[in-house]
Amino acid sequence: MQTFPVKRAFRYRFSPTEAQAAELSRTFGCVRKVYNMALAARTEAWARGERVNYNATSAMLTAWKKTEELAYLNEVSSVPLQQCLRHLQGAFVGFWEKRARYPRFKSKKKSRASAEYTSSAFRYRDGRLTLAKMREPLDIRWSRPLPQDAAPSTVTVSQDSAGRWFVSLLCEDPDVKPLPTTDAAVGIDAGLDHLLTLSTGEKIANPRHERKDRARLAKAQRALAKKAKGSANRARARRKVARIHARIADRRRDHLHKITTRLVRENQTLVIEDLTVRNMVKNRSMARAISDAAWSQFRELLEYKAAWYGREVIAVDRWFPSSKLCSACGALQEKMPLHVRTWTCDCGTTHDRDVNAAINIKAVGLTVAACGDGVRPQRRTPGGQSATKQETPRREP
Repeated sequence: MQTFPVKRAFRYRFSPTEAQAAELSRTFGCVRKVYNMALAARTEAWARGERVNYNATSAMLTAWKKTEELAYLNEVSSVPLQQCLRHLQGAFVGFWEKRARYPRFKSKKKSRASAEYTSSAFRYRDGRLTLAKMREPLDIRWSRPLPQDAAPSTVTVSQDSAGRWFVSLLCEDPDVKPLPTTDAAVGIDAGLDHLLTLSTGEKIANPRHERKDRARLAKAQRALAKKAKGSANRARARRKVARIHARIADRRRDHLHKITTRLVRENQTLVIEDLTVRNMVKNRSMARAISDAAWSQFRELLEYKAAWYGREVIAVDRWFPSSKLCSACGALQEKMPLHVRTWTCDCGTTHDRDVNAAINIKAVGLTVAACGDGVRPQRRTPGGQSATKQETPRREP
């Protein structure tokens, strides 16, 4: 269950000075180096049948700093280096609990450049944030206010592939609390023609953000392919491609935030399908459209907001035949090809494929909520349960 008050991350863009950018870049490099060295040490120990925990890697870091080769680690704040070791420990815990893959090494080109500072390594006063090893506060664009009397517990600084700088402040938000309970429930069917179809009959359009910028992106990628590797021109072309990708991702995220916030505020129970997007994108003809729809991101946002506001999200088994089942009489059709968008049941009811699916998703979700997870859907393939409740948020925002 969600505890209150909620800890929430507030993310802002900022413009560093040349000295600040240089200091942060050095910190990012040291964090990446320490993480990779600790991962290598733990991997070697794992091969020998030994386990190296956070305390052991912390001792290794102290020894590394005393060597001539790695003396430069003393030039940056020690807090981000310790935090990356804690993150590595968390990655191994996820692996041991079979919630994640084995930790991977950080790449200078592919991995996100970031550093986390705890309260001992930054000062926040009167809306001015100053990090360790820096004389001046960061020039932050305060696009929205922090909660009143906010006291950030951690600060994470990052730079994306487009060259933009961000700072994320984690603090308690007293404004996030359970909403008044209602009887409203909604079934949600995800699709491509329409991003979402609700059991109320409402259809939410798919904005197809990637398609709108596809020609622009292709042109930038062709220009990048012609540049010599390692040249300054290639670096500029790469940043141009990254900026287009960032524009697409930002618009997609903004759209999903607005949709999920509205759905959570209006409904007490939200029933969705437990889609395996990782397997669905293996279909090469539909992979781009499925990725652009961002169903996994939609579910993630929906789940943690529901936990914030005291709502319930129920995920229906992916094998539940929501499209082939008549929501009026319960008859199950033998086949339902994708090109069939409307169909008429033997009982005489004409269905919109997506609306019918959303109604069925809602019905089976409410059945599970009332009777428990042992209820199985009407289907021909054995195994699995009809739905599972999602009670704990997967992450903090």
